[in-house]
Amino acid sequence: MSLTLHWSPRSPYVRKAMVALHEKGLADHVTTVRTAADPLIPHEGLMRTNPLSKIPTLERDGAKPIFDSRVIMEWADATGTQGPRLFPSEPEARWRTLSLEAVGNGLLDIALPWLVEVRMRPENLRYDVQIDAWRRKLNSVVDWLEAEIQAIAERPFDAGHIAIGVALCYLDFRFDSEKWRQTRPLLTAWHAEFSLRPSVLATTFRDDPRPTA
Repeated sequence: MSLTLHWSPRSPYVRKAMVALHEKGLADHVTTVRTAADPLIPHEGLMRTNPLSKIPTLERDGAKPIFDSRVIMEWADATGTQGPRLFPSEPEARWRTLSLEAVGNGLLDIALPWLVEVRMRPENLRYDVQIDAWRRKLNSVVDWLEAEIQAIAERPFDAGHIAIGVALCYLDFRFDSEKWRQTRPLLTAWHAEFSLRPSVLATTFRDDPRPTA
């Protein structure tokens, strides 16, 4: 099996896919290629493989490439022969998994444009009303998770846990000043345990020199 993953150690969507590949015993089959997917500069080379110019994108010998972290996670779940079942087949369990994965993705959908706003837009042009809305939504999500995390923790480990755990890791990486752990001891304890999984330890976020092409 020959697989090439367009990858960045900064991307939470890439990390979701990588955690899934590790959990399913597929990571050793993957060659990672550092690919810049700048929101303001479409990647001409990547667009020949993925017209959206987004990572993660997984190229497979003899098959069409697949993209979007959820799709790659589902592919890993269907292909890997070890590890937990990431997407249950029983309908109600699957709907719950997909809903929890949507919560994790939604948290990233708040964080990523917020990061672009504060890092790429001149300070005098930043839209404070929008930033306040993102902050309120972020706190709404982590408050909800604090109330739900005991029930979530009782479920078999799946894609929902990966999405939520990686999203919280990303808040630590880029939004530590928001102090999401304050007044959320149950979520803090769950995330500490999540962060010790080998798949999570193997995929830590880091800043690195951006490729020029």
